[in-house]
Amino acid sequence: MRVATRNWARNQRCTPLAVHQPTTTADVARIVGAAAEAGERVKVIAGGHSFTDAAMTDGHLLSLDRMNRVLAVDGHDVTVQAGVRLRELNDQLAARGLALPNLGDIDRQSIAGAASTATHGTGAAFGNLATRIVGLELVAGDGTVLRADETDEPELLRVARVGLGALGILTEVTLRCVPAFNLHAVETIEPLTDVIADFRTVMHSTDHVEFYWMPGARRCQVKRNTRTDEPAAPQSRIGYVKDKWIGENLAFGTVCRVGRRFPSLAPKVAKLIMSAAAERDLVDRSDRVFCSPRHVRFLEMEYGVPFDAVPDAVGRIDELVRTLPVKPMFPIEVRTSASDDIPLSTANGRPSGWIAVHQYAGVPYEAYFQGVEQIMNDYAGRPHWGKLHFQTAATLAHRYPEWDTFQMWRTKLDPTGTFRNAYLDRVLG
Repeated sequence: MRVATRNWARNQRCTPLAVHQPTTTADVARIVGAAAEAGERVKVIAGGHSFTDAAMTDGHLLSLDRMNRVLAVDGHDVTVQAGVRLRELNDQLAARGLALPNLGDIDRQSIAGAASTATHGTGAAFGNLATRIVGLELVAGDGTVLRADETDEPELLRVARVGLGALGILTEVTLRCVPAFNLHAVETIEPLTDVIADFRTVMHSTDHVEFYWMPGARRCQVKRNTRTDEPAAPQSRIGYVKDKWIGENLAFGTVCRVGRRFPSLAPKVAKLIMSAAAERDLVDRSDRVFCSPRHVRFLEMEYGVPFDAVPDAVGRIDELVRTLPVKPMFPIEVRTSASDDIPLSTANGRPSGWIAVHQYAGVPYEAYFQGVEQIMNDYAGRPHWGKLHFQTAATLAHRYPEWDTFQMWRTKLDPTGTFRNAYLDRVLG
């Protein structure tokens, strides 16, 4: 009997032919090889944190949750099975005196899923998560196991770090980590006009900077995280529960439900949410500062644009929101990252600014997201591969200088389309 599978946001659903839970690379290779022989398709799902249907299939669905072990540590290079969740990985690294240099704000994804969609944090000098991969193992479309590192098959390594699940199934990755470090987190409430007017200076003011603002609001919350040798001085347990669990989840979810039930109250709800943002000053282990619990379900779209285009784009989005019949109840998030040389990385060849828009689950989002996407198109915006967007291969190809390089490897590694699904057909052709 087939069992339906859904993603975290509950906006994507599929009924796979079968669900598998391999524990070794050999298991994965066997499943893929048999499916290819039968002309069936294969996809992988982990935390389900893609808002798109990137992991959905009516073929074989693999969960790598049982492939979550640390396999080897060689100095700062750590080899892990690709199914390990970021939260588990962060703890494992900390126990060894290591850390990833940058993280996003959610730690429930697997390392394979996060890297394959070019998931990133913020910091003008830091690349996305995939840039830390210096070795990998993947199962190609016929069940063949391939390995690549900086010495052997370096071009495969370069391309496959962000593969969208189109090149093969990552089964192991080697991550170049750094010595464990603390972050001094300072969160302030500042005039949005000041932040935008001095955008470059603000985003380069320390190691990791991001800001959030509710469309229509005059003030925004700015988060500055600075690497430090200071000992940890974390928020008290009571303060953490109050801010992160009660404020950002329980209370936030309650006011969002009110806004969904009574749309006319949405603008007041939005103002209430922004006015509740608190200022904080603390020092803690890096991943505990980067990542926060997220239990309020939402839908998200995020675009990367050239760094210097962000102020103009932010102003245009603010104007767009004033015209929408249904107002957003989530703040807009702005981050930055360094450029890289990965063909389908959303930061390929350019330092990037990131603008993420959200809407509470169950509230109409189409007009909002489509309007934002039209703005992003004017800057050759590149959508986050795991977040909602309306692009196709025809609209995306010219935005990636190495699009043809990726397509060549896709043809080479999966010539019969074992890893195809509706999402890849749309965005890759």
